Amino acid sequence: MSFFKNLFKEAGVKDVITLFHAPKNPVSTRVYTLLKQTHATAVAHATEDQASDHTKQSKLERTEFELDVQEGAPTTDQLTSILEYLGPSKAGSVVQDATGTTDALRKFKQNESLFQRPVTVDWNNGRAVVGEDESEILKLVRSLPKETGKV
Repeated sequence: MSFFKNLFKEAGVKDVITLFHAPKNPVSTRVYTLLKQTHATAVAHATEDQASDHTKQSKLERTEFELDVQEGAPTTDQLTSILEYLGPSKAGSVVQDATGTTDALRKFKQNESLFQRPVTVDWNNGRAVVGEDESEILKLVRSLPKETGKV
Protein backbone atom coordinates (compact mmCIF):
# COMPACT_ATOMS: atom_id res chain seq x y z
CA MET A 1 0.00 0.00 0.00
CA SER A 2 2.73 2.52 0.88
CA PHE A 3 4.28 1.80 -2.54
CA PHE A 4 1.11 3.06 -4.24
CA LYS A 5 0.79 5.98 -1.85
CA ASN A 6 4.35 7.06 -2.61
CA LEU A 7 3.83 6.46 -6.32
CA PHE A 8 0.84 8.79 -6.34
CA LYS A 9 2.69 11.36 -4.23
CA GLU A 10 5.47 11.40 -6.80
CA ALA A 11 2.86 12.01 -9.50
CA GLY A 12 1.94 15.25 -7.73
CA VAL A 13 -1.13 14.24 -5.75
CA LYS A 14 -1.42 16.51 -2.72
CA ASP A 15 -2.54 15.55 0.75
CA VAL A 16 -6.09 16.63 1.53
CA ILE A 17 -6.76 18.63 4.68
CA THR A 18 -10.48 18.95 5.42
CA LEU A 19 -11.98 21.57 7.68
CA PHE A 20 -15.48 20.82 8.95
CA HIS A 21 -16.52 24.44 9.25
CA ALA A 22 -19.39 26.46 10.73
CA PRO A 23 -19.18 29.96 9.19
CA LYS A 24 -21.28 31.54 11.96
CA ASN A 25 -18.96 30.16 14.65
CA PRO A 26 -16.10 32.64 15.42
CA VAL A 27 -13.76 29.81 16.47
CA SER A 28 -14.39 27.99 13.20
CA THR A 29 -13.85 31.21 11.25
CA ARG A 30 -10.46 31.73 12.95
CA VAL A 31 -9.41 28.16 12.08
CA TYR A 32 -10.57 28.68 8.48
CA THR A 33 -8.51 31.88 8.23
CA LEU A 34 -5.44 30.13 9.69
CA LEU A 35 -5.77 27.24 7.20
CA LYS A 36 -6.28 29.59 4.24
CA GLN A 37 -3.16 31.57 5.20
CA THR A 38 -1.12 28.40 5.75
CA HIS A 39 -2.34 26.97 2.43
CA ALA A 40 -1.44 30.18 0.57
CA THR A 41 2.02 30.18 2.13
CA ALA A 42 2.56 26.51 1.25
CA VAL A 43 1.55 27.12 -2.37
CA ALA A 44 3.83 30.16 -2.61
CA HIS A 45 6.78 28.23 -1.15
CA ALA A 46 6.16 25.28 -3.45
CA THR A 47 6.33 27.61 -6.44
CA GLU A 48 9.57 29.16 -5.13
CA ASP A 49 11.02 25.68 -4.51
CA GLN A 50 10.31 24.63 -8.08
CA ALA A 51 12.63 27.38 -9.29
CA SER A 52 15.29 26.84 -6.63
CA ASP A 53 18.08 24.38 -6.04
CA HIS A 54 16.33 21.28 -4.71
CA THR A 55 19.38 20.13 -2.77
CA LYS A 56 18.83 22.93 -0.26
CA GLN A 57 15.16 22.27 0.39
CA SER A 58 14.11 21.42 3.89
CA LYS A 59 12.41 18.06 4.07
CA LEU A 60 10.92 18.88 7.46
CA GLU A 61 7.65 20.32 6.17
CA ARG A 62 4.93 19.30 3.78
CA THR A 63 5.14 21.72 0.87
CA GLU A 64 1.56 21.68 -0.43
CA PHE A 65 -1.84 20.38 0.51
CA GLU A 66 -5.34 20.66 -0.84
CA LEU A 67 -7.72 22.51 1.49
CA ASP A 68 -11.24 21.07 1.49
CA VAL A 69 -13.81 23.09 3.46
CA GLN A 70 -17.04 21.31 4.37
CA GLU A 71 -19.94 23.12 5.98
CA GLY A 72 -22.01 19.96 6.24
CA ALA A 73 -21.55 17.17 8.74
CA PRO A 74 -19.15 14.34 7.91
CA THR A 75 -20.42 11.01 6.66
CA THR A 76 -20.63 8.23 9.22
CA ASP A 77 -17.48 6.68 7.71
CA GLN A 78 -15.64 10.00 7.96
CA LEU A 79 -16.74 10.42 11.57
CA THR A 80 -15.56 6.89 12.35
CA SER A 81 -12.13 7.77 10.93
CA ILE A 82 -12.00 11.06 12.85
CA LEU A 83 -12.83 9.26 16.10
CA GLU A 84 -10.12 6.66 15.36
CA TYR A 85 -7.56 9.41 14.74
CA LEU A 86 -8.44 11.21 17.98
CA GLY A 87 -9.09 8.25 20.26
CA PRO A 88 -12.15 7.41 22.42
CA SER A 89 -11.31 9.99 25.11
CA LYS A 90 -11.96 12.83 22.62
CA ALA A 91 -15.35 11.55 21.41
CA GLY A 92 -17.22 14.10 23.56
CA SER A 93 -15.33 16.97 21.95
CA VAL A 94 -16.39 15.76 18.47
CA VAL A 95 -19.99 14.76 19.19
CA GLN A 96 -21.67 16.73 21.95
CA ASP A 97 -21.93 14.82 25.25
CA ALA A 98 -20.63 11.54 23.80
CA THR A 99 -18.97 9.23 26.32
CA GLY A 100 -16.99 7.15 23.82
CA THR A 101 -16.71 6.15 20.18
CA THR A 102 -19.82 3.94 20.09
CA ASP A 103 -21.89 6.55 21.92
CA ALA A 104 -20.62 9.28 19.56
CA LEU A 105 -21.64 7.30 16.48
CA ARG A 106 -25.06 6.48 17.97
CA LYS A 107 -25.74 10.11 18.91
CA PHE A 108 -24.50 11.37 15.55
CA LYS A 109 -26.81 8.99 13.65
CA GLN A 110 -29.73 10.28 15.72
CA ASN A 111 -28.83 13.96 15.34
CA GLU A 112 -26.02 15.16 13.04
CA SER A 113 -26.21 18.65 14.56
CA LEU A 114 -24.42 17.27 17.64
CA PHE A 115 -21.21 17.21 15.56
CA GLN A 116 -18.92 19.91 16.97
CA ARG A 117 -17.07 22.22 14.60
CA PRO A 118 -14.37 23.11 13.75
CA VAL A 119 -12.59 19.83 13.12
CA THR A 120 -9.45 19.80 10.96
CA VAL A 121 -8.57 16.43 9.41
CA ASP A 122 -5.49 15.16 7.59
CA TRP A 123 -6.98 12.10 5.88
CA ASN A 124 -3.73 10.97 4.27
CA ASN A 125 -1.84 10.75 7.55
CA GLY A 126 -4.62 9.82 9.96
CA ARG A 127 -4.65 12.91 12.14
CA ALA A 128 -7.30 15.33 13.39
CA VAL A 129 -7.61 18.40 15.60
CA VAL A 130 -10.82 19.55 17.28
CA GLY A 131 -11.23 23.25 18.00
CA GLU A 132 -8.78 26.08 17.48
CA ASP A 133 -5.53 24.83 19.00
CA GLU A 134 -3.35 26.76 16.55
CA SER A 135 -0.11 24.96 17.40
CA GLU A 136 -1.74 21.53 16.92
CA ILE A 137 -3.36 22.62 13.64
CA LEU A 138 -0.05 23.96 12.34
CA LYS A 139 1.68 20.76 13.44
CA LEU A 140 -0.95 18.72 11.57
CA VAL A 141 -0.67 20.83 8.42
CA ARG A 142 3.11 21.12 8.33
CA SER A 143 4.10 17.65 9.45
CA LEU A 144 5.47 14.96 7.22
CA PRO A 145 3.53 11.80 6.62
CA LYS A 146 4.01 9.18 9.33
CA GLU A 147 5.70 6.76 6.91
CA THR A 148 8.33 9.22 5.68
CA GLY A 149 8.87 11.10 8.93
CA LYS A 150 12.27 9.45 9.41
CA VAL A 151 15.12 11.28 7.76
